[in-house]
Amino acid sequence: MKVLATRLSGPILIEPSVFADGRGFFFESYRREAYAEIGIDADFVQDNHSRSVLGTIRALHFQAHPGQPKLIRVAQGRAWDVVVDLRRSSPTFGEWEAVELDDARNLQLYIPIGFAHGFCALSDVVDLVYKVGSYYDQANERGIAWDDPALAIPWPSQSPTVSERDRQNPTLAQIGDQLPDW
Repeated sequence: MKVLATRLSGPILIEPSVFADGRGFFFESYRREAYAEIGIDADFVQDNHSRSVLGTIRALHFQAHPGQPKLIRVAQGRAWDVVVDLRRSSPTFGEWEAVELDDARNLQLYIPIGFAHGFCALSDVVDLVYKVGSYYDQANERGIAWDDPALAIPWPSQSPTVSERDRQNPTLAQIGDQLPDW
């Protein structure tokens, strides 16, 4: 596998070694010791799978305590995946980065604790699968407004489908002083 450059310090973009032939392909989507060698030492405890339709935005989510590292990939379709740095002591606090994940290149994105995550479905169907390093806890679930004007994320959907919960999320400025010290 190769580690690809990211602008923000913390997230790790991974290009796995994919072995393809006339039958299809094979790749290791996770191997603990190989991922530890590139700086991913999370103890993943849960796998999740979400399906979204074209134009859906699911964003910008994070777990407050103890935090939740994620290893994300798209098993079917294409998604525009976004991370926002929520680490108040970071020089890139409040900055975001986006990468395109799809089922052709099979790139994976590791998102450490201290980042919000969201994505926009770019194909008719997107199956996003991801490992997390802590169990889901509704009491610690948080979100930031997907359309926060200060973040100015140029989501690639003219009229997105967004859940009511995500439409109610506060801006980063509204919750910035409430963020944990990750």
